[in-house]
Amino acid sequence: MSQLNLVLAIPQGSVIATSLGVEGLALHRSPGAGRYFQGREVYVDLAVSGGKPGFTYQEEGGWRDAAGDTAVALDACKDGKKRTKTALSNNGFSITPIEAYNGVTLAKTGGQTLSLEAKVELARTKAHTYAWGQTLRPDDIAELAGSAKPAARKPRLYMVLAPVELVVLSNLTPAEYAWYATHRPGKVFRQVMFTELEPSGRGLVADTVYESAVAELTADPTKKTKTVYTGGSLNRVPYQSWVGYAGGAEGGLYMADREHIVLWKLPATHPRSWDKAE
Repeated sequence: MSQLNLVLAIPQGSVIATSLGVEGLALHRSPGAGRYFQGREVYVDLAVSGGKPGFTYQEEGGWRDAAGDTAVALDACKDGKKRTKTALSNNGFSITPIEAYNGVTLAKTGGQTLSLEAKVELARTKAHTYAWGQTLRPDDIAELAGSAKPAARKPRLYMVLAPVELVVLSNLTPAEYAWYATHRPGKVFRQVMFTELEPSGRGLVADTVYESAVAELTADPTKKTKTVYTGGSLNRVPYQSWVGYAGGAEGGLYMADREHIVLWKLPATHPRSWDKAE
């Protein structure tokens, strides 16, 4: 019997039914020429039960039948005759609950994959209040987010992968940033996926722009974030720049909604085929 998976592809936000398995799908969708760095993706293996989605999509206004379209796509691939069938071509990230994630896999341009470790819940939100005009310091956000306050604060560099791609500097820890991103008025994300980067910013923006942003955050303890780059960042930032990639520090992919934040950790060791690929 063929393998049946339902996969959320980031950053595109498409949901794909496949009989190839997650690794097979990554190879199938690979553009091949690794030296161009333009085929990196994150694949999320979603829950499937009885040949149907093993979860309920969140409401998005009724402009499409997400559950019905997904069931049709899974049915098309269940006997293995069809390798892939797109269920949702876009905007799948914000309506797919984090609880539906069975596994997370990074993919390089040539189709090589690296599976992340099982998720760890980092914090549960304690409060949802964030009014227009309200000034919250980072320590206030730690309290609201239900996370421990750090002994010292420093500007951190985060790469957001979904629902949009951007790179921001922040005075907040990952748990605090997750709460802020899902609660700040006017800029709120329903859900967010991001990773922490080594704090250099080189290659993304001019050094003077990056250094100015660091100085601004350092000088103002009430400032939470400063956007330094918008646009396609996954293909511009090497995986080696992710905090935790080389071991030691905790890092990986953070996913959060208004209720909680979880971390899918980077593994301590990598397959040789992955390390050699671009």
